[in-house]
Amino acid sequence: MVTVKCPTRAVPAVLMLLVVGCGSTSTTTQSQSSSPSAESTASSSAGGPSSSEPAPPTPANADRTTVDITIANGAVTPTNGQATASVGKPIVLQVASDTADQLHVHSVPEHTFSIKPRPDQSFEFTVDVPGQVDVELHDLNRTVVTIQVRP
Repeated sequence: MVTVKCPTRAVPAVLMLLVVGCGSTSTTTQSQSSSPSAESTASSSAGGPSSSEPAPPTPANADRTTVDITIANGAVTPTNGQATASVGKPIVLQVASDTADQLHVHSVPEHTFSIKPRPDQSFEFTVDVPGQVDVELHDLNRTVVTIQVRP
């Protein structure tokens, strides 16, 4: 049998190193484990709910059809465009023009609008009978848009 003699001072010193080492390790582990959860909480609250919720519809635009029309240097945009609308709901023609002309709407009831050479003109009307409605420029003799009006 082998007998090992340990000095009495060595035992407390070794125990102290083990305690300090364990304490330091647990503190480091604690701070590392708390940081990721704090970061994930911040990122989920910053981008989570707002990115998953759809934007609410705009009520003013849901009940109307708007057609933007530009007349410049004899060119018309759109030409032979397509749009859809509903019976009794407003249809708005937003016009910017560098020349005078007339818009004629072939609908029931029919509508005629005088265009002046200026930007930001707005003409609003409704259609009472479903079907195909052509919007034409009188002087330039062009179909701007055909609107399918649904019941």
